[in-house]
Amino acid sequence: MTTVIYMVRHGESPKEGNERTRGLTEIGKLDAYRITESLKGEEIEVFVSSPYKRAVETIRDLAEHVGKKVIEMEDLRERVFVSGEKRISDEELIPLLEKSFADPSFALTRAESNAACQNRAIAVLKDILSIHKGKKIAIATHGAIMTLMMGYYDSRYDLGFLLHITKPDIYKMEFNGHELLSIKKVWQKIKPINHY
Repeated sequence: MTTVIYMVRHGESPKEGNERTRGLTEIGKLDAYRITESLKGEEIEVFVSSPYKRAVETIRDLAEHVGKKVIEMEDLRERVFVSGEKRISDEELIPLLEKSFADPSFALTRAESNAACQNRAIAVLKDILSIHKGKKIAIATHGAIMTLMMGYYDSRYDLGFLLHITKPDIYKMEFNGHELLSIKKVWQKIKPINHY
């Protein structure tokens, strides 16, 4: 019996603000609508999300379209890069990611390593696969934790992959029990038209 997971990376969110409460920008909201249009024919039955607002908002309309609620799971939150809830800049994040993927046990004080993040996320993913066996499930998530979950099953999903995925992005993972059968990209980001 095949279980299908749609990993949905959240849409664009403001660059400033609290990690937990930042929602979507206007572009992010438009992309959330596009995700709904793209996936509403897939017969997804279960909707699970990181508790962070931008992730929930990315799949909420899709869930409501089929009369479901989004189940928020704390252990699907993004990797904790620094202590507190403040977003760090991309300039600070890139070197931190490079160190973290070179050494999965590396973490700043009162933060989380790739290994720790992957362990908590995979525990949740395995529970989801057991509880919802044979169903289609959408998981609204974040770039780093999504990469770590996918990388647990296939080492090609690494730092290079993380640095090239879009906001949002969707990957379809098919499982037989807990065994990964395939991963396929199913989202094509529509680039806005430039007006000169």
